[in-house]
Amino acid sequence: MKAITVRDRDAGVQGLTLTDMPYPHAAENDVIVRVHAAGFTPGELDWPTTWTDRAGRDRTPTIPGHELSGVVADLGYGTTGLTVGQRVFGLTDWARDGSLAEYTAVEARNLAPLAADVDHPVAAALPISGLTAWQGLFDHAHLTAGQTVLVHGAAGGVGSIAVQLGREVGARVIGTGRAADRTVVLSLGAQAFVDLDADDLRQVGEVDVVLDVIGGDILRRSTELVRPGGTVVTIAAPPEVQPRDGRAVFFVVEPDRARLVDLAERVRTGRLRPIVGAVRPLDETASAFARRQRTAGKTIIKIAD
Repeated sequence: MKAITVRDRDAGVQGLTLTDMPYPHAAENDVIVRVHAAGFTPGELDWPTTWTDRAGRDRTPTIPGHELSGVVADLGYGTTGLTVGQRVFGLTDWARDGSLAEYTAVEARNLAPLAADVDHPVAAALPISGLTAWQGLFDHAHLTAGQTVLVHGAAGGVGSIAVQLGREVGARVIGTGRAADRTVVLSLGAQAFVDLDADDLRQVGEVDVVLDVIGGDILRRSTELVRPGGTVVTIAAPPEVQPRDGRAVFFVVEPDRARLVDLAERVRTGRLRPIVGAVRPLDETASAFARRQRTAGKTIIKIAD
């Protein structure tokens, strides 16, 4: 099969190559998925699990990418709940070969059924972004109706979904981004937009929740906006500053089949709209990773029709 692989950690994006790889082995409780569309996180080439397994052993050549949508091709021993030919989407394991391949092996529990009327590129944009937005807002920050949430990177994969989920629960949503993001963010339902290049972040006033995907100085300044009892949630890096009389939480998204089912149903019924950015073929993965121009939404790699 064809796959994108990396072998040299120091090579960075330049080390991404299109390679012939063996058809994956289905371990117990695994599913082999014929991948139709895949998502990736640009920073994953810096993750330790991209290069070593859980025991710390080198596992190169590695296939990156951890989001996928496709069709079940084979079942491992003992796998139940899914059938060959079924449409599925979900997350691959952080320390196993990923989704930027024609076929990949995934634990069945990390996959959810996908309705026929949800396109594969849309579904591939949902697992990490959708679960991160949900877990950040509700599992960690406990956002409720009537509260105010500040969503950084509100036109991106995580932020765009967080804006929509926040509005649906009845929160007041303030989105941030660049000037070109304003129209998209407001169209998703945010009541206000802050241009991080031109506006003073302090104009936001006090908020109950901050959802941060940027880190650094933006995260530090955001903690000053949290009212007593509020929460800053970040996926960028462990926070160095705590809000006064509040909490700061760093987390890594976790697989959740039941939540994936719920998110896919929201997409199917029009209650949630993941923003798909550029859609590129597998042989353009390296340039997609290296993309310098910011675009709204999530870049998707299309692997099969």
